[in-house]
Amino acid sequence: MELQDCINFLLTTAQHNVFQYLSQRLAPYDITPSQYGVLNCLWGREHNTPKQIADTLCLETSTISGVLDRMQKKGLIDRIVNVEDRREVQVIATEKGNLLEEPVLKIIEEVNIEALKDLDSTQQEQLKAYLRIIANGDFK
Repeated sequence: MELQDCINFLLTTAQHNVFQYLSQRLAPYDITPSQYGVLNCLWGREHNTPKQIADTLCLETSTISGVLDRMQKKGLIDRIVNVEDRREVQVIATEKGNLLEEPVLKIIEEVNIEALKDLDSTQQEQLKAYLRIIANGDFK
């Protein structure tokens, strides 16, 4: 099989291109695509645990811990320990993190439009449907 026909190569290359473009667009707000993902999990919700965030973003809990550390240092999130059960930590967006919602969601919409501009609306929906099938696949 030619490399350009390999699904892993195609998905990785496409993801890399979108990630680089998104990173560039988010840079003025000093957040990364991963940090956007965390904020998106928090916007409109009162709290989330690190595990819930990791599960939503399909990341390891250890990976999300480092992302949360960096976001807390930037003042984007706070972690609140449950006084009744110190093992439970809730993550909330700070005011600074919440203020990013409108401009960042606008960027996300623009990046999606740019990434899909060469496809008509039917192709866009088909692509998303096919990617969901692959993303939810059970590979053994």
